[in-house]
Amino acid sequence: MNVGIDLGSRRVKIVLMEGSGIVRTRSFDTLPFYKRYGTIREGKLRVQFNRLDLPIDPRARISVTGYGRNNINLSGGNNVTEIQAHTQGAIFQTGLGDFTLVDLGGQDTKVAYVEGRKVRDFLMNDKCAAGSGRYLENMARVLAVSLRDLGDQYSDPIELDATCAIFGESEMIGKITEGFPIPRICAGVNFSVVRRVLPLINRFPRQNIVVSGGVAKNRAITKLLEHSVHVPVIVPKRPEFNGAIGCALLSRSVSQSGS
Repeated sequence: MNVGIDLGSRRVKIVLMEGSGIVRTRSFDTLPFYKRYGTIREGKLRVQFNRLDLPIDPRARISVTGYGRNNINLSGGNNVTEIQAHTQGAIFQTGLGDFTLVDLGGQDTKVAYVEGRKVRDFLMNDKCAAGSGRYLENMARVLAVSLRDLGDQYSDPIELDATCAIFGESEMIGKITEGFPIPRICAGVNFSVVRRVLPLINRFPRQNIVVSGGVAKNRAITKLLEHSVHVPVIVPKRPEFNGAIGCALLSRSVSQSGS
């Protein structure tokens, strides 16, 4: 058995694989996960796997990636970079070997140019939460709509100028008081995410765009992105588990190499 764990800023994702088949997936809110299942000993996070209600073999090979890996070393886990994990997950889920990967995470955005199933170059925007999952959560709260409803709106987006998640809240309130319809404001929020990621995407040649991360489940963003880049935009079957899937695959590779 191979286990992949993505310690995201908003969610912890776990994938169990046997060979090339996914046996189980599970997702947890990050902070409750650490509080309920984790303890720190000698600077390492020790997860009580027996309490996770997951059929994890004690001999399972584990790889870990994500936002949390920068601050926490998972006991018994092999750390891999997020770009490595998400690229392997995207190749596995789509079958593609040449694509531009766009990972829209909880607090950052990563774009990688993949050619011949290898990462040739990548860029990251981790300086500001605007354009991330956290930004969408905040905007949905200000607009008093669900994330699902926010993600359905892409028609006639209004122009939004704020480039900061904090100032974005003030701008939302201003647009509401000006009388703009909520669906158009929601569409504007979604388009603002696309506008922020386009400069990163445009740095690389592209034939296909693969979007991973929880934000990939926002239908409006993928539609607006496809309209902007004029190439196919592909969302894997399990976009939110993409990094964890890649980790599980890399665990298998390590075991097969005998290292």
